[in-house]
Amino acid sequence: QVQLVESGGGLVHPGGSLRLSCAASERTYSPAAMGWFRQAPGKEHEFVAIINWSDGSTYYTNSVKGRFIISRDNAKNTIYLQMNSLKPEDTAVYYCNAQIRGATYWGQGTQVTVSS
Repeated sequence: QVQLVESGGGLVHPGGSLRLSCAASERTYSPAAMGWFRQAPGKEHEFVAIINWSDGSTYYTNSVKGRFIISRDNAKNTIYLQMNSLKPEDTAVYYCNAQIRGATYWGQGTQVTVSS
């Protein structure tokens, strides 16, 4: 069983930045992909960003394009989400996701609150 440990959430004003981190306990095998989802109050689970491990290619949901950057540390099976120009609409619990050896894993979630 793989554990994904998230960190980096917090409270920030609109226009501010946060950097989320997600570390997979599995270090022997590389993920096929890792990414981020979020769930805002009263809303459904939403895809945010993903990074393919084989080539580093990325994909973002339209609402975060140009503001968020997903990146990886191959040696540590860790991903990051640099969130810039944050908006109140970005307020949500952010969940890390990983596909490793044919299975899908989820982090515990980290709260991001964007408020003035």
